[in-house]
Amino acid sequence: MQRLIRHFISSGMVCFVALLTTTQAQSGPATIYKTNCAMCHGPDGSADTPTGKALHAKDLRSEEVQAKSDAELADVITKGNGGMPAFGAKLSPEDVQKLVAYLRDLAKKK
Repeated sequence: MQRLIRHFISSGMVCFVALLTTTQAQSGPATIYKTNCAMCHGPDGSADTPTGKALHAKDLRSEEVQAKSDAELADVITKGNGGMPAFGAKLSPEDVQKLVAYLRDLAKKK
């Protein structure tokens, strides 16, 4: 009986670790971007999507966007700007910082 209980406990720990790893992977910057930004800004940041074109979304790789400071980009993500909605209630400050770093990486891949 104790052996069976230990088996269930160890199986539960494995499941918990797997769930934790999956949750952390889902909160990576690429996933955050894909979930919240890609519809308008496109998978590559170019804003070359039907929604992006209709809303005149910014090309996140552009000099105009990349010239902004990290704080300015975080502020736009958090509070919104023009047609862009605010994500401050949806994303944690840490996730916003991950997105800012991700936007910098998008420009390098252009």
